[in-house]
Amino acid sequence: MKGLILSGGAGTRLRPITHTSAKQLVPIANKPILFYGIEAMRDAGIKDIGIVVGDTRSEIMAAVGDGSQWDVDVTYIAQDAPLGLAHCVLIASDFLGDDDFVMYLGDNMLQQGLAEFVESFEADRRAAAGLPLDGARRDAAAQILLARVDDPRSFGVAEIDTATGEVTRLVEKPKEPPSDLALVGVYLFDHLILDAVRAIEPSGRGELEITDAIQWLIDEGHRVRHEVLRGWWIDTGKKDPLLECNRLVLDTLERRVDGEVDEASVVEGRVVVEAGAQIVRSRVRGPAIIGAGTRIVNSYVGPYSSVSPGCEILDSELDHSVVLDGSRISGIPRLSDSLLGRHAAVERSGHKPAATRLMLGDHSVVELE
Repeated sequence: MKGLILSGGAGTRLRPITHTSAKQLVPIANKPILFYGIEAMRDAGIKDIGIVVGDTRSEIMAAVGDGSQWDVDVTYIAQDAPLGLAHCVLIASDFLGDDDFVMYLGDNMLQQGLAEFVESFEADRRAAAGLPLDGARRDAAAQILLARVDDPRSFGVAEIDTATGEVTRLVEKPKEPPSDLALVGVYLFDHLILDAVRAIEPSGRGELEITDAIQWLIDEGHRVRHEVLRGWWIDTGKKDPLLECNRLVLDTLERRVDGEVDEASVVEGRVVVEAGAQIVRSRVRGPAIIGAGTRIVNSYVGPYSSVSPGCEILDSELDHSVVLDGSRISGIPRLSDSLLGRHAAVERSGHKPAATRLMLGDHSVVELE
């Protein structure tokens, strides 16, 4: 079985961060989101992974390399324009061949791993191998992962046959949802999906939709299985969900202090202080992670904060935030619920008269109280 991770999106909902960085490389607990997907595939026994890349391909290729750091083989597949999830399958056809594969959205985060999802598909295939054909296939051509949501009108929604447990219909953002089961963004296909993506037409928004391809399989009489997600699922494409995901992952940390903590400092709870970090006359309360080479001086870093390598926090207070590499926070009495990009600076100027002075890029958001 192979893996296909989709990492070609522009990440417009995370601008201005994604003007200069791939959204799949924004860190959760100081590890790029994309890396979690690669690890999930490796842990499910998948060693041959294709990554669909777009305009940020050079950055993703530099971060991931050939996959050897995870003991997997990575193949890059260029997508020149975002023409839909089914288009990703189409352009990956040479890489996929006739193999089964898991398709995974590169900005998704799941509490549940992929191992059981893969095993349930393979178990269904083994069970079907012993059944008489009677002119039709008994094993599933696809399997989708679903999650129960409060408002299914915002998602692709699956309709399930209550008698057989099979998927009978997929509806995109329905006004009257047939169920509360939304598509999560994890799929398992056999080679028949290649016939499906070649058969469908672009949707009204000009994209080849994976929901249309799966519906084609159903309409052609092929079985589509489903599994219901256990645990949380977050699309990290916006700031607040990304911060919530960071909170959930930080809750799983185990305390480790490899950096320098002076006698005037206090490190409380589940805190990771990476080698080379310095905590000076400061207090860090977990869960939190402090990256290598970061200096925290005369400051407080509170729960659910991820501070990337090479940052500087001076005379400031920070909590429930994600700070990317090389950023500086100085003289700020309270910074909360924030996402700072690489080499950002938030500091007091000391100029009189006192005022709020800003230099902001496109699509920036500033909230003042």
